Amino acid sequence: MARPYYDLLSLTVLTALEVFEASARHLSFELAASELNVTLGEISRQIKVIEDELGVPLFVRPRTGVVLTSAGKDLYTELASIFSKTSDVATTIKNCSRSRISRLPPPMRSRRSGQ
Repeated sequence: MARPYYDLLSLTVLTALEVFEASARHLSFELAASELNVTLGEISRQIKVIEDELGVPLFVRPRTGVVLTSAGKDLYTELASIFSKTSDVATTIKNCSRSRISRLPPPMRSRRSGQ
């Protein structure tokens, strides 16, 4: 079987990246859980999936809150950039699609309908 072009993480891990990004942005599993409307346990499970896949911890968990490790900072920096660029492209596509739709000529009327 051919190897995929990109050496990406498994689909399970890709799904968990949104959880990681929110957790890293807030430096709080609780705030990430609230934002994503999932349980705190689900946040912890998703973070563990990524940490297991990468083989390194992404957060240090002191008594209060969480702190990014060096690897966590690196991953967050790249993800935040990718998510931001993706959001910008999606917004541009949506806006261009709307303006194209609004510039279409009105539909032709059928001669048979008498209109």
